[in-house]
Amino acid sequence: MCGRFTLIAPYEYIVHRFQIQHAAGNEDYKANYNVAPGQKILSVVRGSKGNRMGYLQWGLIPSWAKDKKIGYKLINARAESLLQKPSFRDPFRRRRCLIVADSFYEWDHRDVKQKIPYRFTMKSGELFAIAGLWDSWTTKDHQVIYSCTIITTEANELMEPIHDRMPVILTQSDEAKWLDPATETKELMRMLKPFDPEQMQFYEVTQDVNAVRNNAPYLIKKM
Repeated sequence: MCGRFTLIAPYEYIVHRFQIQHAAGNEDYKANYNVAPGQKILSVVRGSKGNRMGYLQWGLIPSWAKDKKIGYKLINARAESLLQKPSFRDPFRRRRCLIVADSFYEWDHRDVKQKIPYRFTMKSGELFAIAGLWDSWTTKDHQVIYSCTIITTEANELMEPIHDRMPVILTQSDEAKWLDPATETKELMRMLKPFDPEQMQFYEVTQDVNAVRNNAPYLIKKM
């Protein structure tokens, strides 16, 4: 699964990197060293005039849901079952997004007494896009909540010793295709694979990252 990540790059660089034509929320942006479910996360969608960037609440609330609390159970979507699960089937076909990150955390669960956190990044230090789905849900008082989920796949060789799942990280050449509503299902499914381990690295970080309240630069320092 993917339950925490970071986004600390300058806002202007993110806009440039993802070729954003319309951006919202510049005044709300700040470096986040411990992004967690339930928070609003910076995401990219395809607009009528190009890429749009804004915030989606992490934890998908399907448009047909009776209670928004379902979002806490839908922070991740398994790539293998996107076309079978009612919560993900329609968003996969119509409402795909990029979730912007520069690293993600995962915990080694082999020691039941102690969960060791690790930070996974690109060797280049570059930003990357995680494949996501989004949906909108309307409350009884007509407020609209836009939410999202992170798609996961089986672990690559780098990740396997720590966990059996990892987020789907898209190649830059696939990002535009992922957002394009005309991309065929077969092509979309091709993208949902483990990322090249040769381009990634990881290292142990402080267990302080376990607590969502902790959010500071020291969380990403190598132990």
